[in-house]
Amino acid sequence: MRHLVFLLEEPSAREMLEGVVPKIIPESSGIAITYIVFEGKQDLEKRVKKKLEGWRTPDSCFIVMRDQDSGNCYTIKSTLQHKVDQAGKKDCTLIRIACRELEAFYLGDLAAVETALNIPRLASKQGQKKFRDPDIVGNAAEELKTVTQKQYQKIAGSRAIGPHMDLHNNKSTSFNMLVAAIRKLLSECEGC
Repeated sequence: MRHLVFLLEEPSAREMLEGVVPKIIPESSGIAITYIVFEGKQDLEKRVKKKLEGWRTPDSCFIVMRDQDSGNCYTIKSTLQHKVDQAGKKDCTLIRIACRELEAFYLGDLAAVETALNIPRLASKQGQKKFRDPDIVGNAAEELKTVTQKQYQKIAGSRAIGPHMDLHNNKSTSFNMLVAAIRKLLSECEGC
C-alpha cells in the first residue's frame, strides 16, 4: 500500500484523523493519505460504491468510517460491506463504526480533551462509570459539551483534540478498533 484513503461521514472525523494518523503512519513512510468527506451518513452510503469504483490510484487501501448513531451497528456495517463488495474493493477496504458517535472517542481520552481545550482536572473524571466505557453513552456529543462547559465545538474541537489523543490508553473500544484497522492495513494490504 502506498495510499490510504479514508471515506468519512463528516468533516470533524477528518479533523480528528489529521491529528491521529501521523502518530500511526510517520511522514517518512511514503504513504499518501487522502480524506474524502461526505455530506453526512446518507450521502456516504449513497455514494461510497461509486467513489470506490471510480478510484484509479494504484496500491490504494480504504477505511470507511461512519457514526452508529441510533442504528444497529451490524446492519450498518453489513450495508456498507455490501457496497464495498459490489465496488470490487473487498480485499483492500475496512469498515469502522464509531459507537455511537465520534465524540465517544474523545470521552474515552479526557486527558486529551483537558489538554486541547485547557480544562483543568477534566482527566480526573475518566474513572467515572460513563467515561470508562464511552461507546455506550447515548449522546456523546452532548455529554462532551456538558463536561467541557460548552467549550467543545465539533470541527474546531476535533482539530484541537486529535493531536493529543493517546493511541494506547483510550477507553473507547471503537477508537481502539479504528487504530487497529489502520495498523492492519499497513501490515497486510497489498492495494487494489
